[in-house]
Amino acid sequence: MGPVLVNPGERAAQVAERAARESYGRLVALLAAPAGDLELAEDTLAQAFERALTTWPRDGVPDNPEGWLLTVARNRQRDLWKSAAHRRSRSLEAAVDAGAELGAGVDATLDDLDPDRIPDRRLALLFVCAHPAIAADVRTPLMLQVVLGFDAAAIARAFAVPAAAMSQRLVRAKRRIRDARVPFAVPGRQAMPERLPWVLEAVYGCYALSFQDRGEGDSLAGEARYLAVTTARLLGDEPEAWSLAALLTLTSARVAAPGGPYLPLQDQDPGTWDRGLIAEGEAYLRRAGRPGRAPGRFQLEAAIQAVHCDRARAGATDWDALCTLYTALVAIAPSLGGRVAHAAVIGRARSPGAGLELLEALPVERERFQPYHAARGDLLARLGRREDAAAAYTRAAALTTDPAARAFLGRRAEEAGGP
Repeated sequence: MGPVLVNPGERAAQVAERAARESYGRLVALLAAPAGDLELAEDTLAQAFERALTTWPRDGVPDNPEGWLLTVARNRQRDLWKSAAHRRSRSLEAAVDAGAELGAGVDATLDDLDPDRIPDRRLALLFVCAHPAIAADVRTPLMLQVVLGFDAAAIARAFAVPAAAMSQRLVRAKRRIRDARVPFAVPGRQAMPERLPWVLEAVYGCYALSFQDRGEGDSLAGEARYLAVTTARLLGDEPEAWSLAALLTLTSARVAAPGGPYLPLQDQDPGTWDRGLIAEGEAYLRRAGRPGRAPGRFQLEAAIQAVHCDRARAGATDWDALCTLYTALVAIAPSLGGRVAHAAVIGRARSPGAGLELLEALPVERERFQPYHAARGDLLARLGRREDAAAAYTRAAALTTDPAARAFLGRRAEEAGGP
């Protein structure tokens, strides 16, 4: 059998899709750096992708697709800066000055582009989006969209808010960055701790939103873990940065192979877990420890994952330790996800009724939050309320975008609603 020939259009589409998935945030960071205009960067990059899908099937895919996209988008930016329409809203001199002032050293041509430098620009943009001039409640969503490439609908699901409301927040934030001329540069070492919580939250959000990829390699989940470890090493002595690195590494140790069935944590075989990643995550967690200092949110979450991973050694889960850790977690960081997990653990370790009571006390945003319905279905099933459990599982399945998890929840709904 001869080699399988790929249609030039299909090949171009595949490469463009991979570039969008792996390099979108890096390219936006480079394009936005000269003038601080995120909307312009996104618009011109979108036009570059459109042109790629037109020209690559005809001319062939370039050796450096990301560099090609960057060059085309930069040329489009320059055209807009020189246009009469743009000069009416902002002088060409101002745009050129902005490029010289903020983008010195980043105006790479296709030949000069060094792909190894791009991740630094992406990390820079994460810290830019945590600038005090940007509203605190939109910093993390902005990073997830602009730097990490998630759409507003996915971000809205993670934050349990309507998609339209999240889109409006993001548009306002981008215009605020442009109008306030927020500088596109990594802040000084002394300013990093102030911005770090939002950067860590965005990296954690990236991992959570892409966890369904279930794999390292080129997956966004693997990229999020890389960013967490890179940030920890960059800052050196920030406990929460090392804690996030530990959290994502310990969680990754339990990731199943892509394409396999979804299994809840309690049904997984610890013998399949990655002992090397467990050891690595535990080492990061030890680096996060500070005697006499109260643990932070990610340190507690990493400790929770360490308890789960310890089942590979002990053969059983320490539910009392989990109750203690989750109680401490919701006391200092009462996020919706943390409170749902706390209720689920209490429901398993103490009583389903106690866990269900905690779930019912959550705010109305819970109705848009898939883990709430999944946890509620489990607790209702334990209480023997099978019809209610089936309805909760069905609602959880409808809210998930992961086909494997949806199939699992559908089976649970059928089992709960059976005779």
